[in-house]
Amino acid sequence: MIENIIGEGMTFALPLFVMAIGGIYSERSGITNLALEGLQGVGAFVGALAAVLLARVFGAQSQLPYYAALLFAMLGGTLYASLHALLCVYFKANQVINGVVVNILAMALTAVFTKGINRRLFGTPSDKFVLGVSERWSILEKSVYPFEVIIVVVAMISWYVLYRTKYGLRLRACGDNPHAVDAAGIDVAKIRFTAVLVSGALSGLAGISFAYSVSASFSSGIYVGYGYLSIAALIFGNWKIVPTLVACLVFGFAKSGGYQLVQAAGLPSSYSDLIMILPYVLTLLLLVFFSKHNHAPRALGEIYDKGKR
Repeated sequence: MIENIIGEGMTFALPLFVMAIGGIYSERSGITNLALEGLQGVGAFVGALAAVLLARVFGAQSQLPYYAALLFAMLGGTLYASLHALLCVYFKANQVINGVVVNILAMALTAVFTKGINRRLFGTPSDKFVLGVSERWSILEKSVYPFEVIIVVVAMISWYVLYRTKYGLRLRACGDNPHAVDAAGIDVAKIRFTAVLVSGALSGLAGISFAYSVSASFSSGIYVGYGYLSIAALIFGNWKIVPTLVACLVFGFAKSGGYQLVQAAGLPSSYSDLIMILPYVLTLLLLVFFSKHNHAPRALGEIYDKGKR
């Protein structure tokens, strides 16, 4: 039972974590990013579509569509994130409102396009792309999804870039004192734009990972709430990568632990649905008790005006 709790908890926590890292990049640069939910949805849609099309060419047994789906999901998330970045950075739109609109638009577009593509290309009225289950790797006598290993590697690279490179230093400075960055001759808009693009790529990776692990299919509803959960995790983690990982693990183990308890007790399936709210209950409790001690980047959400230096 403990092994199942850990395995399933990691499967849920790691995609949540990599999406939260994307949020950290965006918000440490000064751009509030409530659009993570929509970015993961569009990324997952693009990745799932690529997987379905390639599976028809290479066959259902080939693993090429799976790895192609991860790549295309990141590209799709990046492309959609450019909309949020463009509006927030260059058109100076309200970042909170823009994030909400991007989320709503993503859910509507993915639902419409999924149904339309299934009807026109595959002759079925289905509202989902069936992906199947990817192969698993055996590491230290543990069976893990390939995306879990990929996410761990991506997370380590992301930590190094954010805290050990000149780009990461400039990015963090943009979120605290963009005027000082501009005075040093660095383009604040460019740094912020690329940071939002990074959040799109990582959110897309998270979205397709959820699609392959949560339901073995893509639909516009499978990722609902996960983006906001990752935002809660990064806030609890004080916009730092390692504490954010802890928060994601707490959410993941709460979800998997509750489900395992329901299964062990032989309770009706309706209780499983009730257990699904545990991560969100924990989110509320953690934010109530710990958010008062957190310190957001000083320029987070502020529209940068070069003329106000």
